[in-house]
Amino acid sequence: MRLFDLKGKAAIVTGGNGGIGLGIARGLANAGAAVAIAARNPEKTAQAVKELEALGANALALNVDVTREADVERMVAETEKAFGRLNILVNNAGTALRKMPQDYTEPEWHKVLDINLTSAFLCCKHGYPAFKRAGGGKVLNNGSMMSIFGAPWAVPYAASKGGIVQMTKGLATAWAKDNIQVNAFLPGWIDTELTRGARQQVPGLHEKVLARTPAGRWGEIDDFQGLAVFLASPASNFVTGVAIAIDGGYSSMG
Repeated sequence: MRLFDLKGKAAIVTGGNGGIGLGIARGLANAGAAVAIAARNPEKTAQAVKELEALGANALALNVDVTREADVERMVAETEKAFGRLNILVNNAGTALRKMPQDYTEPEWHKVLDINLTSAFLCCKHGYPAFKRAGGGKVLNNGSMMSIFGAPWAVPYAASKGGIVQMTKGLATAWAKDNIQVNAFLPGWIDTELTRGARQQVPGLHEKVLARTPAGRWGEIDDFQGLAVFLASPASNFVTGVAIAIDGGYSSMG
């Protein structure tokens, strides 16, 4: 058994057309997996698929709104039809609205929870039968360091990411008997379109992140390639229900 070999495996990466999701998709493709990119921006998704194909991967573009259960069902079905199986699910799609807690409307609260948490549950629910057909599976959930810390301008976001970690633990215990490992990864401050917006909205954020991060830099999306391959590969067959920080040491600083 080659521990980190993903040849013959098929993956779905939600929100995989940019940011952390694209970094993960690159890692899976480089390890030999076929990758379906599921997202809402067809042009951006098509570009991501071209990038993966340039790496030699079999890649598929899927136009999906992961908050719609019918879309999620179709996503799984089309992936199985294209690749013959589903072995890896990366729940990466997410959003953030930065406000003080008293200023959120009820629809804004539900929007963040639906995109970040409920969609991941729907993807897992509909991925489960496909994993069973494949003889097992790997689920990687994007949890964020906000599952550990609080922030005054990210209350619904933090609530959704804390929910991701607890959902991960529950699914891991439910599905271990089916040879399905479910884990979460907790990104720290990563240089993405989402965090560039945060730097514009939160004064002094850039300097505070650099001062607290032992690695002395913001993370890059390709920092996720190795972790993704580990959690998607046979190397992690006895690892389930854990949440792994990938933050340059940020969460270890007092």
